[in-house]
Amino acid sequence: MSSTIPVRRKVLAILAAAPLFALASTAARADNPFATLNGSWSGAGQIKLEGGSSENLKCRAYYNAKDDGNGLGLAIRCASASNKIELRANLTYAGGKISGDWEERQFNAGGSVTGQASGNRISLAITGGGVNGSLTVALNGASHSVSVQTTGIGLRAVNINLSRS
Repeated sequence: MSSTIPVRRKVLAILAAAPLFALASTAARADNPFATLNGSWSGAGQIKLEGGSSENLKCRAYYNAKDDGNGLGLAIRCASASNKIELRANLTYAGGKISGDWEERQFNAGGSVTGQASGNRISLAITGGGVNGSLTVALNGASHSVSVQTTGIGLRAVNINLSRS
C-alpha cells in the first residue's frame, strides 16, 4: 500500500496542475488574433496612389484560420472607380511572432511578411519585389481596420474599415 501513496500523490499533483496548463495555453492563445478574424468581412476605405491622388474603395475580406488557429490565409479585394487591389497572404503565428508571404496581384508585387501580434493589434513589415512597407490590423470587436503603407510601387497607401458580412 505504501507504493500506491506516491503514485496517488503524483496523479493528484498532475490533476491539480491541469487547470494551470489550460490557463497558460489560453493566455498564449489570447494574443493570437487569427481566430477572431476568421470569416467574411466587408467595408470601405481609401486608396492613395503615387502622385497624391486618392479614391474611395469598396472592399471584401476573407480570412481562413488554419492549423488549429496558428495559421491564417487571407484575401482582401477592393475596387475604386479606376483601381483594383487584390492582396493575398499566408501567415503563421508562433509565440506572438507572425511570418509568411504576401502578394498583390493588380500591382504584380509579392514577398515576405514578418511582425508580431499584441493584444488586438497586428503589425507587419512587408518586403519583396522592390516593395517595402507595413501592414497594420487593429481589431475592435465585430470590426477591424487595415492600413497598408508602401514604397516601390504606384500604390502608396490603403486604409479600410471592415465589419462582419
